[in-house]
Order: sequence, then C-alpha cells, then structure tokens
Amino acid sequence: MSTCATTSRESAEPLAGTAATARTWLLIEQTGPWGAKALTDSHLDPDVGRALEAAAEGTGVRVALIRRPGRHADCHGVSRRRLFLAHTAPGRSWIRTISVTDPRAALGLNFSALGAGEHDGLWEPYTGEPLVLVCTNGKRDRCCALLGRPLAAELVAGGTEAWEVTHIGGHRFSPTLFVLPYGYAYGRAAAPLVKDAVEAARDGRITRDHCRGRSAWDRPAQAADLAVRALIGEDRADALDVVRTDTVRPEPVATDSLAPVSGTATGTSPAWTVTVGHADGRMWRVAVEERADGAPAPASCGAPLGPPARMAVVSLTEMSGVLTEMSGVPPVRAATAMSRS
Repeated sequence: MSTCATTSRESAEPLAGTAATARTWLLIEQTGPWGAKALTDSHLDPDVGRALEAAAEGTGVRVALIRRPGRHADCHGVSRRRLFLAHTAPGRSWIRTISVTDPRAALGLNFSALGAGEHDGLWEPYTGEPLVLVCTNGKRDRCCALLGRPLAAELVAGGTEAWEVTHIGGHRFSPTLFVLPYGYAYGRAAAPLVKDAVEAARDGRITRDHCRGRSAWDRPAQAADLAVRALIGEDRADALDVVRTDTVRPEPVATDSLAPVSGTATGTSPAWTVTVGHADGRMWRVAVEERADGAPAPASCGAPLGPPARMAVVSLTEMSGVLTEMSGVPPVRAATAMSRS
C-alpha cells in the first residue's frame, strides 16, 4: 500500500524545519474517537472546542487533544481529565498540569500571557518524566494511525510517559512526535530513537537524529537552529536561541538571463536571514530559502502530487569569523557582528 509516509521516506525528504509552530501548548485529555478537526469533532463539547480555538488564535498557544495509548472506548462519561500547559522557549521552558472535571476550566486562561511564557503560578508544576506526544489521528491521515499508534503503545509498554495527540502536522513524516518541555519534534521515529530523545531531555539535551525542529520558532528558524547545532556539535537544549528572523526581499531576475539550474534559487523563492545566538556569546547569521525542487509527492494521503517545500540552509556565517561553506557556497569574510536586541 502506497502512503504519503512511504513516498516521503523513499525520496529522503528532509526533516529539518518542518515542525508545527507553537510557543506554548495547551493539551486537553479527551477519550474516545477523534475526527479530522478534533477540537470540534470528538466527545469534547464542540462549543468548548470552538471557544478554545478562538481564544488561542494569534497568541502563540496551540490547543490539542491527548489520550492514553490503547483502545479508545466510545464513551462519554469521563469523571476527570488531565490538562497540560507547556512553554517551549529556550531558557524559559516549563510544564504545568491540573486534573479537572470540566474542560471549560481552560476557557478562563490568559492565552496572551501563556503564549509569552508567563504562567503566574497557574496549576501545579509538572515534575515527572519528559512528555512524549505521538500523533495518532487516523481521521486526519491514515499514516498517523498506522504508524503512530503502535509506536505510542510500544513506548508506554517500555515505561515512557507517552500520550497520543490529535495533530502536530507533517503526516508524511509519520510516526511523528514531539518531546516536552523543550518542544523538539521528530519524524520517522522508532522506539529506540524516542528513548534516546527522552534520555537526552532528562539531562537538558536534545538529539538531532530525525529532528524536525523546535516548535517555539517558525520553520526557517527551526532549520537554522539545527544547522548551527550540526556545525558545532551542540546538543544542550537551551544553549542556542533565535535572536531574530528577517525576511529577505527577492531580487528581480533579468529577463535576458539564463534559466537557473534546477535546484538553485531563482531570486523569487521565499528567503530569510536568521540570527542564532549561543549562550557563550557567539552568534551566527544563517541564510535559509524555501525550495520546491524535490520529486512530486503528496503532502498527505489522498492529496494531489506536488513538489514538497523544504527549508534549505544556503549559508551559515559565524558573525565574528568566516562564512562556513554549505551547499556549494564559497566562504567569504563575515559582516560586522550584530548586537543582541
């Protein structure tokens, strides 16, 4: 059976810079089946789901449903349910939790403050093992159920604090998951890789293998972070931070110029300059482009074929040193260092 995950895996589609973007996650336990849009198509009151979506919009908070791995009985009577709040920004990562009888309790949250990383002592601090959230929503994409649910069950059987989650994007990278508190997402994951990621998170580190990026940042910044980590061999979760991301305006292409070689920038591709800072004061300027130069593939099962968009790191400049050669870009002297703002 051909699936979007099979096609993506066989074409070796890059994972870096593909994680869902959310500075803060609100996770609400909800048993039973989930529809494609789970907040309004599950046993959660759809009015509550719509209100949560509206309250979170534009705040940096992403709301998702979670449930324990295993069989999901079609029952409505849930006496208590677990809620988690997790902020994923470097140096300010935290998880808070509470058990409630009514999920409407979440409607009174200050979503703007939570998106900014301020919990103001809300709920109780979570002090358990790193949380693993595995996407398993088969109504969204069959790969998530076929590949995600067995992985979630295997993790729980092995003692990992794992939950199923409704949707975190990137069906074609299934099984896909993220690990809290740091919010790094992983794709094409197997149990040994996840166990390594959990062990690393216990020690305040991450593993770069199969990593998609940190959800606190947008996708160009995710790719830039992972590129700097690969360059210097940095695995401490909070050693790097994204100082700023600037959109690069495309330069006009002359009408009489030769057609660009396939796979190279055309001057019209979306592009960004990402400034990445290290806790020791070092800084890098990373040039990132969105490219669509791979073989046509479906973004999810049943979707039409199209060129997959990927984040390509074009160059990486240590701002007090020299440009590191990447993707055939020749090294040049770096520009004057930018100050952290």
